[in-house]
Amino acid sequence: MGKRTYNIDIELLLADGAAAVTADGVSQVASANVSKELGPGRFEGVLIVDVSAVKTTAGDEVYNLLLQGSADNTFATKETVAQYTLGAGAARPGAPITSPIGRYEIPFTTEQHDNEYRWLRLYTDVVGTAPSITLKAFIAERY
Repeated sequence: MGKRTYNIDIELLLADGAAAVTADGVSQVASANVSKELGPGRFEGVLIVDVSAVKTTAGDEVYNLLLQGSADNTFATKETVAQYTLGAGAARPGAPITSPIGRYEIPFTTEQHDNEYRWLRLYTDVVGTAPSITLKAFIAERY
């Protein structure tokens, strides 16, 4: 079984990896918070996250990657349409290993509990002693 490859559509880039994430917040591209509109209707996709550095040396670092969806670009009302947790093995719920650098593929759909979320953004929630993670993230169509 070979590795999947995904074409990167610059319009669906959620995080450019230009700076490490050390505090909770919405991902950035070119130093600006970013959200993407996928349009009306159900979209089945994959959040591709390429992690190039992740600090786990204190043993208590956790990085919750939340793909948030909203009906509009204000994100006043939002729902998590996908979530993945990285970090130190001892601190990750139910995870026996420490997260390595590399690619993570997280499937999602923009339709949850009979609601469509046409706008998406990546929010990272960090926990632990001096957490730091560097990542690029983009949305790809699921195939």
